[in-house]
Amino acid sequence: MPNLQQSSQIKSKERVAQRGEVFTAEREVNAMLDLVENECLRPDSRFLEPACGDGNFLSAILKRKLAELRRKYKKSPRDYEKQSIVAIGSLYGVDIMNDNVLACRERLFSIWNEEYTAHCKAEACDETRKAAKFIISRNIINGNALTLMCVDADGKDTSAPIVFSEWSLISGTQMQRSDYTMSDLLTYNDTSVENGMGNLFALSEDQKEEGGIFLRRYITHYKKVQDYGE
Repeated sequence: MPNLQQSSQIKSKERVAQRGEVFTAEREVNAMLDLVENECLRPDSRFLEPACGDGNFLSAILKRKLAELRRKYKKSPRDYEKQSIVAIGSLYGVDIMNDNVLACRERLFSIWNEEYTAHCKAEACDETRKAAKFIISRNIINGNALTLMCVDADGKDTSAPIVFSEWSLISGTQMQRSDYTMSDLLTYNDTSVENGMGNLFALSEDQKEEGGIFLRRYITHYKKVQDYGE
């Protein structure tokens, strides 16, 4: 009889041999997240998983964030909605396998949408769902975290650098999206990735603006982020 834990941690022996792909078990994921428990409760505390697979770490973090938001905004669906968008915008992942990226995106949206629909009920709307999907599509990237480049269908580097968007609620319902290349963020931020996760945007504004780090910026209603840029 196969080891159930082992079988759930790999998709195939070929993928392990070719990519070294092994997924972290749920018990280990939660044990590691317990070490940064307070950060997992803050909607705006950012996490990066540079080899995210289908989202074992990111989905567990999202569940913790949303549970805290539901507790905090039990009687305020509008505040829950807004902060849940902040929470989904705080999670970043890179994986070289396209099927993992697609699965991770779907997994995160499914978790978010189930909680959002259950909590906001009649006030839940498709426009907000589209915003969440758009943010996830920009935050979970098919790329090579070692070379910091996007990859093609065969997992080979392209000429396009990995670009991450920083999502910030700046006033009321206005959300600011600022795009930066991952390579420049890491160049200017030695503490960006610690133990596989970290805050990519722990930089001063001066650091962000110099050396070509900053690419573009958009400001719009948090429900309309999908209407501005790709």
